[in-house]
Amino acid sequence: MTFPERELWYHFLKDHPLRFRRQAPLGNYIADFYCAKAKLVIELDGDYHGIEQQMADDEQRTRDLEQMGLIVLRFQNRDVVKNFYGVTLEIDRVAKERLAQGMATPQSPDGDSSPDKGSSNRGTEEL
Repeated sequence: MTFPERELWYHFLKDHPLRFRRQAPLGNYIADFYCAKAKLVIELDGDYHGIEQQMADDEQRTRDLEQMGLIVLRFQNRDVVKNFYGVTLEIDRVAKERLAQGMATPQSPDGDSSPDKGSSNRGTEEL
């Protein structure tokens, strides 16, 4: 894991009331972090994600994951380092929002039954 991934995992997600997994296989992808109950994927992007081809790849990845009924939150590594509290607030807010929707669904990509209703691609621009 990168430094920002370790920080987010050990200081927030590891002990979050909802169970998050790291390096979770989802279809053809491996998500940085995944919560099956909220059907929430968290991706942390380094500087190379600003390269045009990588940005296109990330957009396709997000669309593919959304087609699986998941929501994807993307954060820049620098946001985790400089605005850790804001990042964790956004993750917690979206996870709770997903659970509050209370819509049971068939199996999620990892086999857990979990709520789902809609999806979006959000990031730190909303913090």
